[in-house]
Amino acid sequence: MDKIPMTRRGFQTLEAELGELKSKERPAIIRAIAEAREHGDLSENAEYHAAREKQGFIEGRIKELESILSRAEVFDPAKLSGSVKFGATVDLIDEDTEEERSYQIVGEAEADIERGLLNVRSPLARALIGKDEGDSVEVTTPGGQRSYEILRIRYE
Repeated sequence: MDKIPMTRRGFQTLEAELGELKSKERPAIIRAIAEAREHGDLSENAEYHAAREKQGFIEGRIKELESILSRAEVFDPAKLSGSVKFGATVDLIDEDTEEERSYQIVGEAEADIERGLLNVRSPLARALIGKDEGDSVEVTTPGGQRSYEILRIRYE
């Protein structure tokens, strides 16, 4: 199986989610199923069916997280430097709108564009990899062609 690149912070976040699911969510849903069973006929018991559906989601997420964490290859960005690579936090300016943004290039499992965590496989991340401060990059996005200038590269 392929290794999954991940930052230390991303690994710890997924580990915490797994711990929460196993220690709190799983026992809570087991209790909810037991309570719903006490209400009688299971064929028409909406609480029971909802609890079983949630249990399926929780168990699926636990398996997914265990698989991701077992294959994780953890990188510590603080030990890196130089041009843009995995783990870098890159400050960009959109050359058309003058809007500044900051993204950290992370693995797919920890990516969250709303929090500035950019999937290493995204078009923008692929365009940034190997570039230096002051370089401009052209990126084809779903919204059209965009141009960015790299203002700063940090490894934290």
